[in-house]
Amino acid sequence: MKILITGSAGFIGSALSIKLLNKGYSVVGIDNHNKYYDVSLKEARLKRHINNPNYKHIIMSIENREGLEKTFKDEKFDIVINLAAQAGVRYSIENPLVYIDSNLLGFANILEGCRHNKVKHLIYASSSSVYGLNAKQPFSTHEGTNHPVSLYAATKKANELMAHAYSHLYNLPTTGLRFFTVYGPFDRPDMALQKFAKAIMNDQPINVFNQGNHLRDFTYIDDIIEGICNVIKKPAFTNVDWNSKNPDPATSSAPYGVYNIGNNNPVNLMDYIKALENSLDKRAKKIFLDLQPGDVIDTYADIKFLYLDHHF
Repeated sequence: MKILITGSAGFIGSALSIKLLNKGYSVVGIDNHNKYYDVSLKEARLKRHINNPNYKHIIMSIENREGLEKTFKDEKFDIVINLAAQAGVRYSIENPLVYIDSNLLGFANILEGCRHNKVKHLIYASSSSVYGLNAKQPFSTHEGTNHPVSLYAATKKANELMAHAYSHLYNLPTTGLRFFTVYGPFDRPDMALQKFAKAIMNDQPINVFNQGNHLRDFTYIDDIIEGICNVIKKPAFTNVDWNSKNPDPATSSAPYGVYNIGNNNPVNLMDYIKALENSLDKRAKKIFLDLQPGDVIDTYADIKFLYLDHHF
């Protein structure tokens, strides 16, 4: 089976490539090596698997419609896993058009590639940020997500809607995965783990937003990868009980599904910082600030439906 992974030099994409190669899959990776953060980190991730004979790496943006069309036609993928996106909630406030290009136009190109090349299943990264102003917790995929608070979140919600349209119109099985605050080896430098640890070690202050009153459902990279691998085995299905008079947002009369992948155990931000301080044996210099625009106050993943449907 041949699998396309977009964003294959990214934190999740690289770890997933290694896992699938170890399982015997043939993997083609696409990544544009953009400079959102230090490219050397992406190159370091790639060194772990780029020389595997079952891996092929292509440096390209998913916004490149002609290049992507040719790749789909030449490679004939069985499964596509789209992890390529412009990441970062805060960056989207200052640079919104970058998100339109990558997360909307790029994703549309992925959908078209799947549609025209008989791809059996499209899996794509969504985000816990889609829950936006929702206060009912734990966050459930069976609740509505119509009030995002950042453009990044809005593009991820748009991806889910675009995927549903293709599932409905072209019978393309699509599965969206809402990841919750992923951390682990080789993670992004703009995420809390690396950013806070580096600042503490260098005696620099850290910004603690919302006066430290955040809860985050931190999820280890291996759990994210396990979730993706189990979804690969079971393509999105049609919910025969779906009722258009009382529509379930997580399923459909089309082969479509959306799942959370999280730890189901939110941690207070101050407890998280304290754990870092204890590990580094050094106290953090904290600057307490108000809630930052674009931030979801708390995240807490309801994951029981992922387990029920995919039997981990």
